[in-house]
Amino acid sequence: MQRSGGPITAGNVWLGIIATVAFAVVFLAVIRLAPRLPREARALAWGAFAGIAFGYLYSLTGESVLRSAGNAGLFGAAVACAAFYRFYTSED
Repeated sequence: MQRSGGPITAGNVWLGIIATVAFAVVFLAVIRLAPRLPREARALAWGAFAGIAFGYLYSLTGESVLRSAGNAGLFGAAVACAAFYRFYTSED
């Protein structure tokens, strides 16, 4: 998204590699740590992870930081609510 259909540059490749590694590290950390948390904190962890990932992708479109943060917050809150509902209804 950042290159807008232009030629592939070394900067684009490095951005993709670094973003992928960062996403994978944080995803694995949430996967490992979330089951140890109470359901409320677990839902917040998944909501924060989803919101940050969405906000980063949205910011690559060239929109303002404020709009990216607002949309990321809304998306993260929706994911946290859905995750809490799932955890609350499926726990023993």
